[in-house]
Amino acid sequence: MMTKAQKLRAKRKAQLGRPRKANAERFACGKIKPGWSKQESEKEAMAVALAARKRMHGLETRSAFAGYTLGRLFLDGRITEQQREAGDDYAAAMVRYYHITGIPFPSVRAQDIGRVQGHPGEQKEERARMAAKSAERMMRLEGLLLGCEEGRQVKTTVFNVCVMDYEGLRMMPEAQLLWLKRGLNALLFDKGLREYAKGDHRFDLR
Repeated sequence: MMTKAQKLRAKRKAQLGRPRKANAERFACGKIKPGWSKQESEKEAMAVALAARKRMHGLETRSAFAGYTLGRLFLDGRITEQQREAGDDYAAAMVRYYHITGIPFPSVRAQDIGRVQGHPGEQKEERARMAAKSAERMMRLEGLLLGCEEGRQVKTTVFNVCVMDYEGLRMMPEAQLLWLKRGLNALLFDKGLREYAKGDHRFDLR
């Protein structure tokens, strides 16, 4: 028969440390099976991320498209899948341009703050060739957007959505959305021509 003091000590001892993991897969001896904790941690992290996504953006989905403004515009049904792909292609080209030339990325959220200068003066020939090719493509895409009707607004809108990833542009008015679509359609047409030239005739430009 335990005394009142012994019962109190036993109760306090039972409350020490972390609470027992519920529903954990265990061996017969009671030890948790390897890998279970990692799986549960990943599930918890995913649940927290999805809850934050729903709270901030009103989206209840595991889709990677919910992670950036252009993707959210696609999930909202405001742009087509092909327009999103063209925007992703443009963003990848711009990011590659900033990376290969050593120019700091224009978004503070995305750039490495410690990397504020370009590459050393003496570059390898291959890197210089890649930088020139990347710069040429960037200027061609920029000229393509500027060549659209109301080109300056089109270029700025596409750049701010696809590269700068400004969340506020998800709720852009219809007039600005028209600029975005106009730019994405121009990029889509260019993407189709490039893929056709490579021999991939499956791309539909309609």
